[in-house]
Amino acid sequence: MRRLLSKAKDTRFGRDHGFARIRSVEDYQRAVPLRRWEDLWRDYWQAAFPRLVDCTWPGTVPFFAQTSGTTTGVTKYIPCTREMINSNRRATMDVVTHHIFNRPQSALFAGRNFMLGGSTALAELAPGIWSGDLSGIAGKTVPLWARPFYFPPRELESITDWEEKIAAFAPASLQVDIRTLGGTPSWLLLFLEKLAALDPRAGRRLASFYPNLELLVHGGVSFAPYRAAFAEWLQGSHAETREVYPASEGFIAVADRGDGEGLRLICDTGLFFEFVPVEELGDAAPTRHWVGNIELGVNYAIVVSTCAGLWSYVIGDTVRFVERDPPRLLITGRTSYSLSAFGEHLIGEELERGVAEAAAAIGSGVADWSAGALYPQRSDELGGHLFIIEFTGGAPEPELLDRFAQVLDQTLAELNEDYRVHRTNGFGMSPPVVHPASPGTFAAWMKRRGKLGGQNKVPRIITDQALLDDLRDFSGFHRTYTNRALKVTRR
Repeated sequence: MRRLLSKAKDTRFGRDHGFARIRSVEDYQRAVPLRRWEDLWRDYWQAAFPRLVDCTWPGTVPFFAQTSGTTTGVTKYIPCTREMINSNRRATMDVVTHHIFNRPQSALFAGRNFMLGGSTALAELAPGIWSGDLSGIAGKTVPLWARPFYFPPRELESITDWEEKIAAFAPASLQVDIRTLGGTPSWLLLFLEKLAALDPRAGRRLASFYPNLELLVHGGVSFAPYRAAFAEWLQGSHAETREVYPASEGFIAVADRGDGEGLRLICDTGLFFEFVPVEELGDAAPTRHWVGNIELGVNYAIVVSTCAGLWSYVIGDTVRFVERDPPRLLITGRTSYSLSAFGEHLIGEELERGVAEAAAAIGSGVADWSAGALYPQRSDELGGHLFIIEFTGGAPEPELLDRFAQVLDQTLAELNEDYRVHRTNGFGMSPPVVHPASPGTFAAWMKRRGKLGGQNKVPRIITDQALLDDLRDFSGFHRTYTNRALKVTRR
């Protein structure tokens, strides 16, 4: 924190908030209120955009990471400075360090390391100022020393069309020795299907295509619903999985131990973290913890101050700490990622677990999913939840689909008291409705919305009724009500 303040004390933001006089965390928290992107955009960035010079960070910001707009649908431009690029590189090396510590015989750098990300064909907003996916910025700025260990090659990584990209990456990757494969789970599965189509005789096994694969790096969304699908792909492989937590605002954490044991907070790459109890986020004076006084088991909203000029910035993610020294966390969802149309107050972590356990109960994998509210259409009807699920391998048989819905309902009731009360004896909500989308539905829907691939994420909880209606129509869902009973038909 002190290093960041010293560096930025002469910026407009630093002068406005008296950075030169701040001596402690308490001083800082008194001087700098919590802000969201909209606040910084309005007060410091919008007037000068895209050429931000000494606004919230010294010098000129050369890159802007475009967010996917998962929650609000609004594209945001997040400053990405040279210092932030170096921060992300150091965090990436932490991934390598933890892998080698757990596997001392590793030969990771004897081959290529493949990150399935966005295009390096960035948009030039002004001379020398560029914007694009964070993964595209990372690919564009890969240092020369790392190029011999990196895939894809420059002539392929600039492809902007996602379908064209994976069609080119799949055969090209078979010509080199892939040791690491990384990306968002849903997009990785699409890529693996393209890979399998190249040689149907090889089966759905990564070992058949990348025999020396050591490491599967995943992040961006919860891995739980995808675990079964990747377990199938990893049969016969000696690769291990490692979760990472990169955000457009900075690289937050990485798994340093086994799968599911929590992610280790990265505290030494130019980010200062604060943690606000989620229920206090809207208060005038919320409690603001930092790594020195975090508590275990509390659902926190993450707040960051960074070497890209974000200050006490609420990034929108929520976490819960499972250890303090070193700090290890579990990602629990989004500050706006909850389903509470009827007072059930389900958070992202609970919904992810419900879908994962229901899928495991019927022995199926989930390629993607979204959920939203089904509101009653008459006064004598109950509302409920609609889950649109794209299962790996196609839709389950009706009996298995019923079992999936039952386990989902039971799991949510066990995890959340409010949900259980609303579901008891049909008091306030009807059972969840599960609609199996045909294979490729979500990719096609995202493509139609201009959000296919890269760092774009399928929205898990859809509270925008127009967006939910669009997905319902696209996936072929239709409903009618008769005597309080929900009847579902498929177009």
